[in-house]
Amino acid sequence: MIHVFTLTPTFYLVLSTFNYIYIHTYIHTKVSGWRVMGNCCSDGPGGQSAVGGTSAAHRNQTGGPNDAVDCFLKSRGYRGLFSQIELSLSASNLRDRDVLSKSDPMAVIYAKGKDGALQELGRTEVVLNSLNPQWITKHNITYYFEVVQMLVFRLYDVDTPFHDLEVKMIKLDEQQILGEATCALSEIITKSNRSLTIDLKRIEDSTRPSQPGKFGQLTICAEECVSSKISTELVLRCLDLEYKDLFARNDPFLTISKYLESGITSPICKTEVLKNDQSPAWKPVFLNIQQVGSKDTPLIIECFNFNSNGKHDLIGKVEKSLADLEKLHSMGSGVHLYSPTPVGNNYENKVLKSQLFVDTFSESVQYTFLDYLAGRCELNFMVAIDFTASNGNPRLPDSLHYIDPTGRPNAYQKAILDVGEVLQFYDSDKKFPAWGFGARPIDGPVSHCFNLNGSSTYCEVEGIRGIMMAYTSALYNVSLAGPTLFGPVISEASLIASQSLGNKQQKYYVLLIITDGVITDLQETKDALVKASDLPLSILIVGVGGADYKEMEILDADKGERLESTTGRVASRDIVQFVPFRDVENGEVSIVQSLLAELPSQFLTYMRTRDIHPAS
Repeated sequence: MIHVFTLTPTFYLVLSTFNYIYIHTYIHTKVSGWRVMGNCCSDGPGGQSAVGGTSAAHRNQTGGPNDAVDCFLKSRGYRGLFSQIELSLSASNLRDRDVLSKSDPMAVIYAKGKDGALQELGRTEVVLNSLNPQWITKHNITYYFEVVQMLVFRLYDVDTPFHDLEVKMIKLDEQQILGEATCALSEIITKSNRSLTIDLKRIEDSTRPSQPGKFGQLTICAEECVSSKISTELVLRCLDLEYKDLFARNDPFLTISKYLESGITSPICKTEVLKNDQSPAWKPVFLNIQQVGSKDTPLIIECFNFNSNGKHDLIGKVEKSLADLEKLHSMGSGVHLYSPTPVGNNYENKVLKSQLFVDTFSESVQYTFLDYLAGRCELNFMVAIDFTASNGNPRLPDSLHYIDPTGRPNAYQKAILDVGEVLQFYDSDKKFPAWGFGARPIDGPVSHCFNLNGSSTYCEVEGIRGIMMAYTSALYNVSLAGPTLFGPVISEASLIASQSLGNKQQKYYVLLIITDGVITDLQETKDALVKASDLPLSILIVGVGGADYKEMEILDADKGERLESTTGRVASRDIVQFVPFRDVENGEVSIVQSLLAELPSQFLTYMRTRDIHPAS
């Protein structure tokens, strides 16, 4: 007799003491195939055949990203990269804690907060009499690019009296601990095979090195839960739209929606607004199967006339699936829009002369951010620090560069630590270029791009600690001066990024600029950014202090206006994210979340527009 049980889906939103949205986890655990022993484990034939198996019945049954999680996050304004990861666990060479038989191991997964507190995320089944278990139970965790998500894995030898219980009912304090392992989720997914093997340690010794293999090893495998990577590009056009404005032409735009199970519609895509156009042709829109459901799922395409008060007029609509739209494109024909018209107590669909055409319908594979990481693409971190005199004397407590003897980081140090802590996992050699600008080195003129380590030949330092040490040392070896110029450091970062293209390396560079004032070379900076927009480079700018940063916000093209150079050339994409430190210092969202939320999309825009595929 085979029994199946499902643990109730669980939502976790863990907030650390530093107001990080630390980890939001959805766990759906389904275990089947064991003979009846409390639905926990078995040493009978049925159970043995399941141990170490890869049956789909033991995988997460959602088959892809969880819409509930995605909607929850987006409804609260979260726009960063989040992807659901399925974790599989196995262990080898565990210690034998039983006298007459081998250990009966079970693994427990925890999320570790910034304050060190552990939040249990899930448990595997118990595998009987095994020192090399391969657990079948999988666990789904939502991965965030801009958050360091620390995971703790504890392995227990479950005593025989507990074998008849469901795993969630097992009292962990009454079991023997086989060992513990800790890692960041980023460490797993940045491996080319998304698999990480860690030596197990005693809990009390987990922060100290121990003899390799003494307590065995734990292997964690990660798989991105993506049901389909096929993306459809649509170029839509309308002809002879009905007039909605009395004295002017329409300002039309399209929305594409799908039906939810409840019967209501949910928008999934929208075009731009085109001014004064009765026969508009919009820019391409992209849909993937995850958004739509399937190629035969009915989609509602509605054409609206834009009104600044938010009350847009419906011009007409049509209901077609992707398969229908593909057929329209291949035939070169259009479809008439209709407008719901009240007739008595009901509505009738009035067919309009307005038509919708599909000028382009093409399908392609849309690789994910994690696909590029699996292909060994790296994110290389660079930093540039403002040493202008407006920061104040570093030896005085009111200076933005003041080094607090208590160890409390200043705004510059906090920005370096927070951003570097995330990005270091995506850089294999952890050698980071670091510059200063706006200072006068000893016996030299004012420099707007000098190596932070004091070297005249190389700019790299070892790790985040190396940046912090070079920064502190520079404060005692340069004289703060001015003015504030960004152009030279952006050009230096661009040079490094361009050299990687010549080496045909899959690298993407991230420059962090930390500054206290308004730049005085705004147009020169625009010119440098326009050139850099064609390179594998993104620029993060943190404004510290109380300066007026209105000009700085011009560099961050979030409002849709692309930067333009003195020659009239327009930036090919937005590569800048600017955040004033004061705006996030006491908020619920950390500075690193605000800075890094757009980075994955900037990365993917660069890769996709240049048709760069992940290395195989």
